[in-house]
Amino acid sequence: MQRLHARYPFLEAARDAVATEAVDLATVVEQDGAVVDRARERVVTAVEDGETGEPRREPRVELLSYPVARVLVSMIGERVLVRRYARAEAATAYERFAADFDDTTELKSVQSTDLDLETLLTEFDLTDAVQATADGYRVGVGTYLPLAEDQWGDEWRLVNRSLTDGDVPVTEDELRSLLREAVRGRIEDGLPFDVPDVIAASLEDEADEVREVLAELDLTREIDTVVPDLFPPCMKALLDDIQKGEHLPHHSRFAITAFLANIGMSTDEIVDLYRVNSTFGEDMTRYQTDHIRGDTSPTEYSTPSCATMQSYGDCVNKDDLCERIPHPMAYYEERIDDADDDDLEDWREGEGEGDDAEQSASGD
Repeated sequence: MQRLHARYPFLEAARDAVATEAVDLATVVEQDGAVVDRARERVVTAVEDGETGEPRREPRVELLSYPVARVLVSMIGERVLVRRYARAEAATAYERFAADFDDTTELKSVQSTDLDLETLLTEFDLTDAVQATADGYRVGVGTYLPLAEDQWGDEWRLVNRSLTDGDVPVTEDELRSLLREAVRGRIEDGLPFDVPDVIAASLEDEADEVREVLAELDLTREIDTVVPDLFPPCMKALLDDIQKGEHLPHHSRFAITAFLANIGMSTDEIVDLYRVNSTFGEDMTRYQTDHIRGDTSPTEYSTPSCATMQSYGDCVNKDDLCERIPHPMAYYEERIDDADDDDLEDWREGEGEGDDAEQSASGD
């Protein structure tokens, strides 16, 4: 069972297993370099790539690295780190349980590390709320709403679902996405927490490394300069598609909207950019933008990482800087830092005179 717990460390049974073995976390972080190194990797990779890195072969190392990673996140205490770490752990869990659900091999070991749907539903007390149907599943509306709250896309809104007898119909893929949110919520719950001094002292070097990674990406810094010519190639391409009136899939709209919000554009300014698009709907665009900005949701969303952009097919026209930058925000910040102050001032003055991002992107 330890292999299953190492694969899914958020399970209650995994926590119980650690407690049963009477693991002294202070001793682990002081003496077990393999566990500490894996914990550091979990957090750093979560920040940079939105995933948790390659698992270790030794189940004990993989299992214990999870609580140590939570300690590192808590030592730093940055809300943006908590969000990114929880999402990365949930994304990793999603990939694993989706693969397990699809594995129909009959000849499985008694010690299988696979997790089945029934077990995962039971884990989150969802057995009664989720019912299989001929063409998918039905989820109780009281369960659906909190799990779908942070899902991106109009299709997740309750108004666009056929609610019947208090149940919401979902596909198999959508149910898996809801379960990913359940995992994310559990992982994020309780973070950050107070870390005993004896444990924090042993992990200070690793915590400093995570702080440096955060500082390099500078994910919490507000940028008040909007210079489309300095946008990363992926964002230039998406903005150009908007200006051409092309339809963007949800993940692409999310990426460019989150990027524009993260670099300091207001909801009104972002909505204005979409006006030229033939698929523009002001109410929905404003709703989605406010949601991403955290004005109407509990979460202020960050721009997707380069790894995520690649997975969605939105990473295009890569240049030399892209080869060494892990995040579109880091790309833009470096271009801004390298730009001449006089040129930036000209841009600011131009924006004040009406040369806004829309005109710049379209070449006017």
